Amino acid sequence: MSERRGGRGRGPAGRPGKPGGRGDGRRPPPKPVAVRIDSIAAGGEGVGRLPDGRVTFVHRTAPGDLAEIALTERKERWTRGRLLRVLEPSPERRDPPCRFYARCGGCTLEHMAYDAQLRAKARIVADALTRIGGVATEPPEIVPSPSEFRYRNRVSFALRRAEHGRVEAGFHALGAPDEIVDLDGACLLPEEPIARVWDALRAAWGADANRLPSGERLRLTLRANAAGEVSLLVEGGYSPGRPEELIARVDGLVSIWHRPGEAAAELIAGAPGLPETWGDETVELSGAAFLQVNRGAAALLEAHVAELAGDVAGSRIVDAYCGVGFHARRFARAGAAVVGIELDPQAVEEAVRAAPEGARFVEGPVEDLIRLELPADLVILNPPRAGVHPDVADALRETPAERVIYISCNPATLARDLKRMGDVYRLESVRSFDLFPQTAHVETVVLLVAAS
Repeated sequence: MSERRGGRGRGPAGRPGKPGGRGDGRRPPPKPVAVRIDSIAAGGEGVGRLPDGRVTFVHRTAPGDLAEIALTERKERWTRGRLLRVLEPSPERRDPPCRFYARCGGCTLEHMAYDAQLRAKARIVADALTRIGGVATEPPEIVPSPSEFRYRNRVSFALRRAEHGRVEAGFHALGAPDEIVDLDGACLLPEEPIARVWDALRAAWGADANRLPSGERLRLTLRANAAGEVSLLVEGGYSPGRPEELIARVDGLVSIWHRPGEAAAELIAGAPGLPETWGDETVELSGAAFLQVNRGAAALLEAHVAELAGDVAGSRIVDAYCGVGFHARRFARAGAAVVGIELDPQAVEEAVRAAPEGARFVEGPVEDLIRLELPADLVILNPPRAGVHPDVADALRETPAERVIYISCNPATLARDLKRMGDVYRLESVRSFDLFPQTAHVETVVLLVAAS
């Protein structure tokens, strides 16, 4: 039998095609799938199960949604999908207030009511402690942020110089990290002083942002103090640009720092420090010094840490990953002998400058120094998202402190570290704090007590 042109298995011009396909050699688009969302994953994606039993992860969905999705990634045990439409909306869903939310990756949970966000985060913590840490626990109490929006005192934006002098500056797009969603001060995350300075900075940085340091891509971090003054840290780039002109043109911008590579940030214009009032403490912050981004929620967390520590008079305390030393200073004034350990030399310099009697600070990696400072009655751990180094966990197992207060911004690494020390310490309490509304991030404080 002769073959007919354009018949089954051939394209319109006789090119090979696929049976049941479009006839042009391209695979047909996947059929939409309906899935019921059960929970929220640590990355902010909704979690459901496909009819074949595989787990699927879908951004912009809420627990209880019946969602129509297109599968974008397939693995043997799990998949990832893109939301096409909500067939049955969850009662936990709301219209996101921010006009940038549709594409922006800066927030992941803004489509959920705030109390629903809190429940989701508490479940994320409990799941991590159970699944990774081997500690069966109910979702912990989670303390809400005093402010749901306009809470960030530090915000980092990506800047890219595109063709024809065009500049894009904002957050990376959701699911497309190479794309930048251009944002102005209408973004609902920054404190008001940062939003005002960001708008003024965008208007003043000139054609091709030539008043900023050179380079195709930059990272711009704005930090506001309690008085509403703002500093700018520029990471990346080469020549410093014309920063003095920006200081003169942008009301409220008091200093500009530049870090072109891995070296410490250098002041290139304005005041050498940003004075900050933090509870009962006053510090001078450099361009890159760490401080919690949500001052209202951080105050609640710090009060809880003080409550867990109790009467520390006469105690020996190690404050590991101490930053500028807020905990160390407060406990030293309460009568404890405290040593703070911190890697950032600028943070240590500020901690030493304002140290009260009874507090001392050492600079270097915690894993290299903690054994020299043990034994201790109380150890405070406040590591970055990667958690504590294995040598830190080993040191605390070999020379146990009576109590350990662990402050974590990553439930997964917290759970891993608790498991590492679980044969020596008993988990006494867990409480979470919402320092990052509209995102899936959550801060957790646990108290560990040496097993008798």
